[in-house]
Amino acid sequence: MRNHQRGFTLIEIAIVLVIIGLLLGGVLKGQELITSARVRNLISAQDGVKAAFFGFQDRFRAFPGDYSQASQNIANMTTNCGGGNGNGNGIIDANPVLESILAWEQLSKAGFITGTFDCNTTESLTTTPTNPYNVFLQLVFDGAYGQTNASAQRHNLKTGAQIPVEIIAEVDRKIDDGRPFSGSFQFSAYRGNAAAAPQVGGTAAPSCANTGGSPQGTWNSTIGESNCGGAVVF
Repeated sequence: MRNHQRGFTLIEIAIVLVIIGLLLGGVLKGQELITSARVRNLISAQDGVKAAFFGFQDRFRAFPGDYSQASQNIANMTTNCGGGNGNGNGIIDANPVLESILAWEQLSKAGFITGTFDCNTTESLTTTPTNPYNVFLQLVFDGAYGQTNASAQRHNLKTGAQIPVEIIAEVDRKIDDGRPFSGSFQFSAYRGNAAAAPQVGGTAAPSCANTGGSPQGTWNSTIGESNCGGAVVF
């Protein structure tokens, strides 16, 4: 007597395919929601620091970190960095770097950002806030953004590195022009406490953004580079 094996019917195969499709759709949707949440987190953090920067300037008529009378007018300032005072020259100096670290103490002690930061000679978790990838932010006056133009120095907030290129590109599209070398949000190779993506010719890493060729001046959002950064230019 023969045993005949029964195969799957078309209806059973269709049901399996539908289930697989639903599972894949759920995974992709979940990844999309995670990406959107990370983008919103970065944008929210940038907006918060920008609001703090301009709020501090409006109250004290000085930039955070550069404020030369902070020890007299802001409570609980430490004496680690110039007695808690900047040099008052109208910019958050990158050299010496202490003003860019002192900025976070002045902002936090004046109540403009959450947390308490105490200035010291080097960045650490007690002196400097971090991005969602645990890399330090930097608030400073320099030209280390875009294609690094020393003649176009401005105050800027650097996001720090270790941000996936698709995240940084989406941030740029949502708040600016979507291009890494123009507008108010641009590429930045600032390392923070993590290794930055490799640099070529002093400009952007090819794995993060195109500096030439075709297309020119665009984020490489399909490459999958996980170590990029940007800067909000004020």
